[in-house]
Amino acid sequence: MEIKNDILWRVYLCFIGIVILGVMVLGRAFYIQQVQGSYWKGMGDSLQLKYLPIDAERGSIYSEDGNMLSTSIPVFDIYVDFAANGLREKQGKRFKDNIDSLSMSLADLFKDKTAADYKKQLQLAYKNKDRYYNLKKKISFEEYRQLRNFPLVRQGRNKSGFIVDSRDKRINPYVLLANRTIGLSRSDAKKNVGLELTYDSLLRGTTGQRLMRYSAGSYMPVMGAELDPVNGKDVITTLDTYIQDVAENALMKMLDSNNSLHGTAIVMETATGKIKAIANLGKQPDGSYIEDLNYGIGKATEPGSVFKLATLLSLLEDKHVTINSQVDCEGGSISFYGLRIKDSHLGAGSISVKEAFLRSSNVAFAKLANQYYGAEPTKFTDHLAHFRLNKMTGIDIVAASGKPTIKTTANRSWSKTTIPYMAHGYEELVTPLHMLMLYNAIANNGKMMRPYLVNSIRDYGVDIKTFEPEIVEAKICSEESLAQAKECLRAVVDSVHGTGHKILFDSVYSISGKTGTAVTALDNKGYNKGNKIYQASFMGYFPSEKPRYSIAVVIQNTRESKKIYGADVSGVVFKEIADKIYGRFIGSTNFTKLSKADTVLYNSQGMKNDLQSIFSFMNIAYKDSAKEGYWRMAQMQNNIAAMNIPVNSTLINKVMPSVLGMGLKDAIYLLENKGLAVEVKGRGRVVDQSLTAGLTFNKGQKIQLLLN
Repeated sequence: MEIKNDILWRVYLCFIGIVILGVMVLGRAFYIQQVQGSYWKGMGDSLQLKYLPIDAERGSIYSEDGNMLSTSIPVFDIYVDFAANGLREKQGKRFKDNIDSLSMSLADLFKDKTAADYKKQLQLAYKNKDRYYNLKKKISFEEYRQLRNFPLVRQGRNKSGFIVDSRDKRINPYVLLANRTIGLSRSDAKKNVGLELTYDSLLRGTTGQRLMRYSAGSYMPVMGAELDPVNGKDVITTLDTYIQDVAENALMKMLDSNNSLHGTAIVMETATGKIKAIANLGKQPDGSYIEDLNYGIGKATEPGSVFKLATLLSLLEDKHVTINSQVDCEGGSISFYGLRIKDSHLGAGSISVKEAFLRSSNVAFAKLANQYYGAEPTKFTDHLAHFRLNKMTGIDIVAASGKPTIKTTANRSWSKTTIPYMAHGYEELVTPLHMLMLYNAIANNGKMMRPYLVNSIRDYGVDIKTFEPEIVEAKICSEESLAQAKECLRAVVDSVHGTGHKILFDSVYSISGKTGTAVTALDNKGYNKGNKIYQASFMGYFPSEKPRYSIAVVIQNTRESKKIYGADVSGVVFKEIADKIYGRFIGSTNFTKLSKADTVLYNSQGMKNDLQSIFSFMNIAYKDSAKEGYWRMAQMQNNIAAMNIPVNSTLINKVMPSVLGMGLKDAIYLLENKGLAVEVKGRGRVVDQSLTAGLTFNKGQKIQLLLN
């Protein structure tokens, strides 16, 4: 009995222990579920669920004339959830029924694999129950549009398992056009450049959030759990796509033909300081040219003879000279403290300051600066500071504007030769934009404007912030100095001895400016003959009487360049840009009245016999004051049609006629007889022509006519 009782006691004890353990387990389970349930659920979700950012749609950048310069386009990443219920129901019947046709469609669309390869790939992923299988990344909208109509895919996400993740890709529709100024937008915003960097906070908008579930080694979006992003604002620039295209093409043509290293062309609106175009092209190892650096804004160099304008203004302001004062050029060569300064054209003796400027005499300006500022150099450097040549330009591009270097007597490298060398464009570093600001100030009657690139910030088509022209110096010099400087700048082109006369004089409009040819050291190896290369510049404005635009062209040549001088290189680019701008925006404005409603003052051009027939049929009295020729221009005067010979009839064959006011038949007859290829837009009479009347043209050249 004792043994039996002992065994029973042990059994009871074990049973009680098991009961107590069971109660403890149940109690613990109840405690975890009811008391700590929310905590552990949250812990589980934190391992399975996660909020990931959704990038906002980045704003676009537009030109002033409404063209898109930089924008975002959607690209699509395609994933497949092979564990989706709809895909696996009925033992995967839906998947098996569509796999062949789907594989063929994918192979036909993407053309990167055969249909058999796609089928094998999809079957393996289905077998492994991949939850977020990466099928294809970065497909275009057009590819996505076709994909969503494919077998299986068109049945929707729940039945097909297909998941589409859209995002934006940044593109520049005009590719090269102002590429460095517009800038690049990368995933790492710190690597952006240009306007994309400067206005990044406005362009990028506000990031949203999307709830993602972790499954099978990757995250899948949870439908309906999103915080929408706020799209970025649009930036409206001051750039004009036509002017920008003209500047790019003219610069490219010269760089390529002259085997130059790099160059820049900047066009500024005189009255406002708006940058209408900025082209920057650098030569690549394969010989091509791209917008690799912002040479016009970010690269400070020794400017050469274009700096003589600053020296001239300083001398005039201090009344040391007038432009009629005489200076001895000493045959074009002079030594200052053991260093020799030469003129590019030797032989000049005593000439006026104006003559020295238009001939670009280094000797004359070095002598004058040394004579009047050698003992008091701060007077000269104070003038340069007043011209803001020692300050940042203030243009609205972050980290792009190069820092200028204007020496003062405090510099360790200051010497007795500094003043004469600074006077003709050496021993100082400035960007082309710095010099353009000074030239533009002369064109703008002494008022210096801050250059800027952005007109407004726009949100859904409404301007929320606008930028206005800003005056940085109300008057850079006196009216007397201004008038003399203008006369000298115009003489550079108009005078037969001017350095710009040969290239720039034969225009139907007037140009004022200055050439510059600076000697620079190749790869900073010194100025010896083997390393010496030339930087060619031309800066100026037009039309001289009432300037509308100022242009700076600076080109760095190579030792292989056939042309090196400022007029021959940069002057040619300046003229091509100016001709196109004048023809489109200035020269044609004289004829815009033709399209207005005042019929009493309406002009018409055509053949004499046709006009006479029309007037006779309509019982309109007419008077023909011309005695010969086939063409007539008619205008109503006191209810009588007065006819006379138009300017066209006196033009030689290689000079462009004006066809404004003509009917299409007469315009085509006249232009095609001169060997031009005519393109027509619109209906009615001609109100604009792409080639400016009075300029020369080449046989076979295209001309566009705009009819009203």
